[in-house]
This record gives sequence, C-alpha cells and structure tokens, in this order.
Amino acid sequence: MAATMRAWEVAAPAPIEDGPLRLVERPVPEPGAGELLVHVRTCGVCRTDLHVAEGDLPVHRTHVVPGHEVVGEVAALGAGAEGFAVGDRVGVAWLRHTDGTCKFCRRGAENLCPDSRYTGWDADGGYAEYTTVPAAFAYRLPPGVGDVAFAPLLCAGIIGHHALRRAAVPPGGRLGIYGFGGSAHLCAQVALAQGTTVHVLTRGEEARRLALDLGAASAAGPADAPPEPLDGAILFAPAGDLVPVALRALDRGGVLAVAGIHLSDTPPLVYERELFYERELRSVTSNTRADGREFLDLAARHGVRATTTEYPLSRAPDALNDLKAGRFPGAAVLVNDFS
Repeated sequence: MAATMRAWEVAAPAPIEDGPLRLVERPVPEPGAGELLVHVRTCGVCRTDLHVAEGDLPVHRTHVVPGHEVVGEVAALGAGAEGFAVGDRVGVAWLRHTDGTCKFCRRGAENLCPDSRYTGWDADGGYAEYTTVPAAFAYRLPPGVGDVAFAPLLCAGIIGHHALRRAAVPPGGRLGIYGFGGSAHLCAQVALAQGTTVHVLTRGEEARRLALDLGAASAAGPADAPPEPLDGAILFAPAGDLVPVALRALDRGGVLAVAGIHLSDTPPLVYERELFYERELRSVTSNTRADGREFLDLAARHGVRATTTEYPLSRAPDALNDLKAGRFPGAAVLVNDFS
C-alpha cells in the first residue's frame, strides 16, 4: 500500500462553479480503534455532497473530503475491529457514529442521536483513494451487484426508503414524488414493488421519461397537479416553494415527507388550503442502521437498481456540476481511476 493518496477536499465552501474542491495528496489514513481502512472502488455522488461543498450545510470539518456512498475493499483493520477481514467488500454510508446510550438510541431512533456523526461531513469520505469507517457502521455487501450499481443504494436508496416509510402511504395507495434524482428513482422502485401507484412531478424531460420507464403512472412538472389526490408524497427536491404545492395535492389525511438534509425557505402555509383535513408535514433525518439493512434486503428481493452515469474520480467536480445542473438521470458514481 502506498504511503500517500489523492483526495478531493473542500478548500473553502463556494458555488460549485467557482471550484470549491481541490485535489490534494495526503497520507493514507490510519484506521483507529474499531475502524476499517477501506480502499475505495466507487463512490456515489449525493446532493448532500453538493450542500457540503457549497456551504449550504455548516462546516463540521475544515478541508473535509466529501462522499458517503462508498463501495470498497477492506485494506487494514484497526485494533479491536471485528466482523470483517482484509479483502472483504464493504459499504460505507452517511451515518458513522452514534453514542448508543441516549434516549433516542435506546428506543431505536439512532438517527436522532444528538452525538451522531457523518461520513463526508464530520469525517473524511469517499472522494479519495482510501477512507475509514467504524466496523460497526460498515455494511457487508452481497455478491451479484457491481460496485457502480451498489454505490447509490448506500445513501440515496436508504434515505429514500426511510422517507417512504415516513410518508405512510397505505397499502395500494397513491404516492407523489417531487424531484426524481438518485434517491427518488430508487424509492419509486420500492414503492412500485409494494403495489403503490406512483406519480412523479419533476423538472426535466429525461427524468420524466425515466420515471415512466420505471413504471410511474404519470410524470409531469413539479408545479403541476397530479391526476388524482395523493395518500402520501415525498419532496426530494431541495425547493421549499414546493411544500405548499405538494400539501395541496394530498388527499384528506395525507402525509408529506421532506427527504432532504437541506431545504430552501418555505413560503407561508395557508391552514385551510394546505393543512386542514389532517394533512401532515414531516421531516426526514438521516437513517438508522436497521433502515439500511432493511432497504438492502428489499433491494435484493425486488431487483432495485440504480440508473447510473459514471465519472472517473479524477473528474469529481464535473460530476457535482452536472448534478447541480440536472444533466443526467438517476445517480452519478465516481470510479477510482487513481489506484
């Protein structure tokens, strides 16, 4: 193993067009106690990476390396790391630490732990040749799905699944999906496999075509009304002005779940028009490891697959630029071309 590696760090948060990412050479990190050192094969490109690079999320670690949808190979084990061996294929996701003792962890809601920490925000992530992960938060990946296809499942898929549960669509119900990127197109596949009618409302002809190809009942613009009232909806687009639009599309008793970690400000809500008749507005915060294991099982059972566009790791800024501009359907994945 080389002593140094190449990595993309956020030199200073700024619009992605202004080049906040900087390619640097760093020492290969040493895995701490209970950690795995992972040689990165692929890393999915998540909208959260864009929020970290552009400063929509506050800086938790200066010069952080983004990326939290990592598929890689265990290269070394820290002291006391258990459950894995050198050479194992593993997944590294967004959630990387909880205290395990707070009231939220004790009741199975570790995603709400006040001491939670995250890959690519609190610790360096997968836009690099190597990264580390606590063994307790690494996922063992089954065979049969390639590294590129698996990467988006590790955040986009898991968060989409958690958001779908938060939307509380009844069996055989009608779901509206606002925005149709990496997470949404995976969430839609799970919902369709469970017998839900899916209506997609998103910008971009290519995204709408993908939605219809996957089995959505309709696909229209984000400000359009769906063809029937919705039992639940998920807002994946980070656009607060769509919150009242989506609430008005709900049937009585419907639930809108906001899936993003960042959302622009919402306009005022009119109670009688957007919230009356027991409509609900819910947020989505990260996920638990149980959510991750459950989703990966569902994905394997139902054949959920990401629609991907590959970029070499050496072109990570281009992938984030194209994500912001909506230049590809589905999800982008960085492939390590450095080592």
